Amino acid sequence: MTNKELKRDLNQLKATLWIGKKGCTESTIEEIRRQIKDNKIIKVKWLKNTDIIPEEIAQKSRTVILQVRGRTMILSEEKN
Repeated sequence: MTNKELKRDLNQLKATLWIGKKGCTESTIEEIRRQIKDNKIIKVKWLKNTDIIPEEIAQKSRTVILQVRGRTMILSEEKN
């Protein structure tokens, strides 16, 4: 798969997790871990009034950021 094809496929993913006004809680991190275990790649979106640092979420959830665009990030499982 080429890099261009990968980006197109990532853009077509549907968001499976939304982070609301409470921000990224421990239950959000647990849900990211659960979804990554099941799906390998997930798309996370957050509200405009929510301050999120994608790198912190990736670190806490032990995932890798594939892409961040606006208020959307795509995470994949961490390689060991």
